Amino acid sequence: MNRAGLLTMPPLLLVLFLLALAVGDQRLPVGQILGALVGAEGVPAHVETIVTGLRLPRAVMAVLLGTALGVAGAVCQAVMRNPLAEPGLLGINAGAALAAMVVIVQVETVPERLLPVVTFAGAVGMTVAIFLLAWRQGTTSLRLILIGVGLSALAGAGASFISTFGDISLVQRAMVWLSGSLQDSRWIKVQTLFAWAAVPMLVIWLAARELDLLSLGDDVARGRGQRVNLLRGLMMLGCALIAGAAVAAAGPIAFVGLAAPHIARALTGRSHVTLIPASALTGALIVLAADIVARRALAPVQLPVGVVTALLGAPFFGYLLWTKRHE
Repeated sequence: MNRAGLLTMPPLLLVLFLLALAVGDQRLPVGQILGALVGAEGVPAHVETIVTGLRLPRAVMAVLLGTALGVAGAVCQAVMRNPLAEPGLLGINAGAALAAMVVIVQVETVPERLLPVVTFAGAVGMTVAIFLLAWRQGTTSLRLILIGVGLSALAGAGASFISTFGDISLVQRAMVWLSGSLQDSRWIKVQTLFAWAAVPMLVIWLAARELDLLSLGDDVARGRGQRVNLLRGLMMLGCALIAGAAVAAAGPIAFVGLAAPHIARALTGRSHVTLIPASALTGALIVLAADIVARRALAPVQLPVGVVTALLGAPFFGYLLWTKRHE
């Protein structure tokens, strides 16, 4: 276990958090940022508005999103026993994307505030469908992966069909959401994401020892008295709730769920008691750093954070494939 690397993560996260509050169209000194955060007197009104009204909810949202996706990725890789697994493999992104495309393009009368609820339901519903279709007096990792890939492709085709024949302005709105963006981060979205994801993440962390056993294989786990199918179903549901909440809050953000557990595993080892918190911290670091890059790389244009994570994640995915080529 690389304890030194693990201990540097919280201070690094704090530095990135302050940087996210400081950079933008108007750079702010740290003193004014801290003053705005604690409500100190003498802080200019416009600085307080920028910090607490615009940048703070966005930075908090980035941390929560990364935390959720990191934990969901760690669970997904344990359940699937596949180092290349990530939440999208469970159909979460595809289910949410299809639901969002239907609501935005086809059902124009649905209030915007209901979009996160609908996309969350689509993500969880897709995961439940995959589990039920994979059930043959039990489930296996291979069946879950194959059915997940198939249903994800089907949902993707459905979303593409709708976008092809939908109104172009509505399709453009849907595509902005599908790219994964933090531009519409508001405190109500932060509160909703926390409310939906906090309890499942805590439950998963409390079940860390069971995940250790499950990752050893079904036969070993059953030999130790574990109810494998029940635990796998509950962990998949927890993963869907967490990642579905993240997707509903900001749209699909690629590769965080894949990369964060691998980086965390290099620091903490394979025990999920430490791997899950480390994956949460790593995911938060990745999304926060990616959002800073998204805001400043082509300033004043702001890129969707999902585009930046995809650009960073594609080489990482290739690296994983290269390192696993002889396994």
